[in-house]
Amino acid sequence: MLNKKVLVFLSTFAVVVLFSAAAFAADGAAADNAFTAAGWIAIGAGIGIGLAAAGAGIGMGNGAGAALGGIARNPGAAGKIFTPFIIALALIEALAIYAFVVSILLVLEIDLDQLIADVPV
Repeated sequence: MLNKKVLVFLSTFAVVVLFSAAAFAADGAAADNAFTAAGWIAIGAGIGIGLAAAGAGIGMGNGAGAALGGIARNPGAAGKIFTPFIIALALIEALAIYAFVVSILLVLEIDLDQLIADVPV
């Protein structure tokens, strides 16, 4: 069985070797147009909101588990645990909403009129 460090090194090395050839082989002028720029903006917005939603979900799940565990151990402290728990959930949700706003701002930067005008007929 391979050691964990060896496995991490080999997988990192494989990724670097496999993707470096594609990076250096790309022609710079081949894909420079509005479609690729709009595509990258849309991909970035989608990845950003996806990561924010996943992080918020994980954070809320961990927070809820810790709060319910604390209440289960000491039911008398439920009132003292509940308010900070709700505040923490609101702050976590606010971070997800900020990511959503940033992704909407990115998507609104895509000039659809220019993209439609560039479509070959």
